[in-house]
Amino acid sequence: MSRFSRSISWLENLLFFWCGLTLILLIGGESLAIPAWLQVAGRLHPLVLHFPIVLLIMAVFVLWIRDENWKKLGSSFLLVGANFAGITVLAGLLLAAEDYEGEALSWHKWLGVLSLGFSVLLYFFQEQLLNYHRLIASSLAVILLLTGHFGANLTHGEDFLIAPLLTKEVKTVALEEAEVFRDLVQPIFETKCISCHKEGKIKGELRMDHLEGIQKGGKSGPFVLAGNPDESLLITRIHLPLENEEHMPPKNKLQLTDEELEILRLWVASGASFEQKVTELSKEEPLFLLASNRFSTEKPYSFRAADASEIENLNNFFRKVKPIFPGSPALEVAYFGSSTFEPNSLSDLKKVKEQVVKINLNRMPLENVDLSFLSDFQNLEEIQLNFTGITSVQLKGLSNITTLRSLAISGNPLGESGIQELKNLTQLKRLYLWQSGLGEDEKNDLKKALSNTQIDFGFDDKGIIYPLNPPKIDFEEVMFKEKAEVKISHPIKTAEIRYTLDGSEPDSIGSPVYSQPISLTKTSQIRAKAFAPGWIGSEESKTLLFKEGLKPQSYKLVNEPHNRYKAKGATSLFDGVKGKANHTSGDWLGFTDSPMEIEIFLENNQRPKSLEISHLLHEGAYIFPPESVEIWTGSEGNWTKIQTPSTTQSSKIEEVRFGLISFQLPDNSFDQLKVRLKPISKLPKWHPGAGAKGWVFVDEIVLY
Repeated sequence: MSRFSRSISWLENLLFFWCGLTLILLIGGESLAIPAWLQVAGRLHPLVLHFPIVLLIMAVFVLWIRDENWKKLGSSFLLVGANFAGITVLAGLLLAAEDYEGEALSWHKWLGVLSLGFSVLLYFFQEQLLNYHRLIASSLAVILLLTGHFGANLTHGEDFLIAPLLTKEVKTVALEEAEVFRDLVQPIFETKCISCHKEGKIKGELRMDHLEGIQKGGKSGPFVLAGNPDESLLITRIHLPLENEEHMPPKNKLQLTDEELEILRLWVASGASFEQKVTELSKEEPLFLLASNRFSTEKPYSFRAADASEIENLNNFFRKVKPIFPGSPALEVAYFGSSTFEPNSLSDLKKVKEQVVKINLNRMPLENVDLSFLSDFQNLEEIQLNFTGITSVQLKGLSNITTLRSLAISGNPLGESGIQELKNLTQLKRLYLWQSGLGEDEKNDLKKALSNTQIDFGFDDKGIIYPLNPPKIDFEEVMFKEKAEVKISHPIKTAEIRYTLDGSEPDSIGSPVYSQPISLTKTSQIRAKAFAPGWIGSEESKTLLFKEGLKPQSYKLVNEPHNRYKAKGATSLFDGVKGKANHTSGDWLGFTDSPMEIEIFLENNQRPKSLEISHLLHEGAYIFPPESVEIWTGSEGNWTKIQTPSTTQSSKIEEVRFGLISFQLPDNSFDQLKVRLKPISKLPKWHPGAGAKGWVFVDEIVLY
């Protein structure tokens, strides 16, 4: 037997070996313990799959020709391609054991096995199936294409193949229609998370391509703990150092932006709702402020615009008609001056009944005025009828305006019949009923009937004591040269503001009372609270302001910072630029494997009395106070270590903030300083990353 014949025979026998192993993995794969070296072999699947596809497609092409001269070449392509298909299928079955499941995986797996089966069948029964060569070869080509399609879906997401043909139009979302999860949070998950947590690939047993998977969590427990970002796996993992194996997304993936990190944190802190609308948030909440920058306040409308001359003719000294925003076809109408109000003028609005979406008739005398004409305004969204003297009879017909979302009828005693009419307005999202003379039973009855409507009955604060808002601290620069002026204010002018500058917590008795702007001439931590009779003292406002210090002659770092957090090197420590409250901003030097150690060389006339080190604290990102601080003074190469107190370590995860380490320097003469900050070697037991290395982040060293 020739060497070529032996090779052919060997490859043919090898086909049975691949088929046998494939059968074993298909039948008992779930109960088999896959060793690590076989997992490595499985991960070669994406690397080797292209070769058998090319060979088998070439074989299909040659077999279609039906020429004896090409027959042997086609058979060779088929034999080699089938062997590589066997290797690819086996590697794929091993890879599928790692966090892969779902419908796409099932299709990809069984079509791959079918590809192997068809290629083996076609090879061994070429003569017997001669009349069906083209049919089987074509079927093999179709199966290969479908296998590749579902494989691409697993790797790159659904509709990867036809994505260029799909529309790329970005839908504009109006602020009033935006939802916190759907329009703020879910797009972040889709671009940064779902590639590893979806049908087909479910890393850590966590699915993020549907709500049930997010709510269920993964093998490590709940994904989010509503209202508790510091304990939520989502927030903990995205703030881990990039080099940490549990950091998400993995470092080879597209990372979250600072804004995205903040959106996710605020979403969890606000309760991690999956249904809340953005407009349901308080306008003072940071999450609302972020959302308001992302969504348009200009709702799109599809109806035609009214004629400009018609709008102009409707405007007069008691009525204003204008677009709700420039360029919009939607109009809002407002009436002024109750003494000059003419009920008949309401009929003029029928000329623009298609375009009017808001109408304001507050304090107009509407007793006995027929308001049924409003039912013809089929795009009307908001009606304001506060203090107009309307009765329940006049409310009839409003239920026919299916687009009506907001109704304000405060100051109108409606009685029982009015309640019955309001119950029909199930399309409302907001209803305002201040000073309407309703009893508790009537209010509860209305709430029950309009369960999907936010009803505002006004506010009764009898017997309730509320906390004050925290005061506001205003200043120009975090880092100042000679002096800084600090202003503290509170919206309640009679509130008393107490403050401290030494880092202690202000109280209502012993702390200084703020009366005029504070002039700072040194680095200071400002803490302020508001107090007032009949109120609970406010939460604390605080900030840390830094004064620039002496510029040394030169300096050098003994140990280089981590490559990812090296800012401008040692220059960053003396450039007078305060870093942002974010360790990824590029302003900070980060150390974890070695201490932050720097040697400072002073000018001849410099005699600093104190040394301050500005550092960052963010326990959720493993950034802690240094484990120890050591300082030496030197002269002519002789070093003297000065006594430094032990540092105070963090006891819980807190929000990101600035820290300050201050030391008095000795009076003796020296021309050099050496500072060493050692990162915490093991995170404490209470921390989710207990036992891991911590970080020290520094941005400024100040000498006075």
